[in-house]
Amino acid sequence: MQHRPRLRKTLRHSQQEAVASGLMTATSDNFLNAFAIYLQASAVQLGWLTALPQLAGAIMQIVSVWLGGHIARKPLVVGTAFLQSAIVAGMATVALPISAMFLPSDQVTLLIGLSIGYFTCINIVQPHWRAWMGGIVPKQTRGAFFASRSRLTMLTTLIVFVLGGILLNTSTSAGLTWVGFFILFSAAAVGRFLSGILLGLMHDPERQTGADAMRLRDSWLHIKTSLKDPTFRNYSLFVASLQGAVAVSAPFFAVYMLRDLQFTYLQFSLNSVASIATQFFFLRRWGRLSDRFGNHWVMVICAASIPIIPVLWMLSPNQYYLIFVQIISGVFWSGFTLSTANYLYDIRPHQTNFALYAAIQSGTSALAVCVGGVFGGYLASLAPRIAATVEQGLQLPSDLFIVFIATTILRMTVVAYFIRLLKEPHLRRRPKLLEIVFRVSRVNTVSGVSLDWLSVARKKESRTAEPSAASDQSAAVKLTESGDSTD
Repeated sequence: MQHRPRLRKTLRHSQQEAVASGLMTATSDNFLNAFAIYLQASAVQLGWLTALPQLAGAIMQIVSVWLGGHIARKPLVVGTAFLQSAIVAGMATVALPISAMFLPSDQVTLLIGLSIGYFTCINIVQPHWRAWMGGIVPKQTRGAFFASRSRLTMLTTLIVFVLGGILLNTSTSAGLTWVGFFILFSAAAVGRFLSGILLGLMHDPERQTGADAMRLRDSWLHIKTSLKDPTFRNYSLFVASLQGAVAVSAPFFAVYMLRDLQFTYLQFSLNSVASIATQFFFLRRWGRLSDRFGNHWVMVICAASIPIIPVLWMLSPNQYYLIFVQIISGVFWSGFTLSTANYLYDIRPHQTNFALYAAIQSGTSALAVCVGGVFGGYLASLAPRIAATVEQGLQLPSDLFIVFIATTILRMTVVAYFIRLLKEPHLRRRPKLLEIVFRVSRVNTVSGVSLDWLSVARKKESRTAEPSAASDQSAAVKLTESGDSTD
């Protein structure tokens, strides 16, 4: 009983932290590409901005587990949060005119480097945050707690998207676009700084033993074995290949809107909001369909629909029509995210580390995104030359349609090849989800809304845990990334 006031205080701080970190996530992820375009990033640089942070982040997921075996969880999470705040503050300084004076040709390069650091910090924190929260939130209130936390994050994200667009519109009208970006990223840095303070005020009952480092070394022995399993291998290559095909065009929808269609920043923000809000709205509805008809059925329907989305973008430049396209995108990407997440759990062999399987799949996808992003960047740089040849018989409204056509063909090829190899797995008893428990991990041009999932999987009773905490050790595993927020 004596621990309950401390637990209530910790959970209250966690809800406040959701708002603070949501301020950073919404700003840094949604406006990063727009910022790079403002800095006049080339097509190749936009490709690298997509590729390198994703790859570095996936590598750090594994390194993070190793760090957790040598550094106590709370200091690791809090220290990384403050480091991330400094990195985002660095992004804000890139917007200053003095930065252009000293780095006239390297501003984008610096932004790419800071983005790598940003995603590195995210992936250091995530595994330990999941384990921390999974261990202290009482099982009987876990669903309600995370549902409330998700609503706070979602509300913060939508408010920042809209206010950010208004701020950038206003500053651009005054001829001071740099002021808008400086304020946005400064606010994001302050949000993460407050997040670090709140994390520091939270209680962590964990006692570090160093055993995690041994488990990490042992887990490498299972990687080779897992990839020999044809069901898991086909699944991983399918998800990774589709993510790589998406990454080919991912950064260039922002370019198309801001450069070619001359969208205002507010129009750009509202376009992103349409997809994100739709994904949240339909996630639970797809869950009910998955329970009734199976994850394989939902995955096939959604995967077959994803290749048509770039085609829809090319049919009309009307801003309201493109918002409608984003709603369609959100519907199918939410179903794909949920079905592939459940599918991964169903095909995992019994008595196998779920986190390891998710990490392997995530790493494979990150490598594919890296390759796809680089290829897309170079293809976009060649697009004017290619379009000049094509336009001898066909007028293209935008050179970027070359990239959109390429990603469509790649997506169709991936789906056509892999979908026949994926079979409905034998259903097993999954950990009971008290709710669809998730939080916004990040929102970016590659993966739209990326969600953290909390699986309530009982492993063993914790004798050292607080009486009011959940009796089971829980691990929240980031499963497959969901669809492109601008695609």
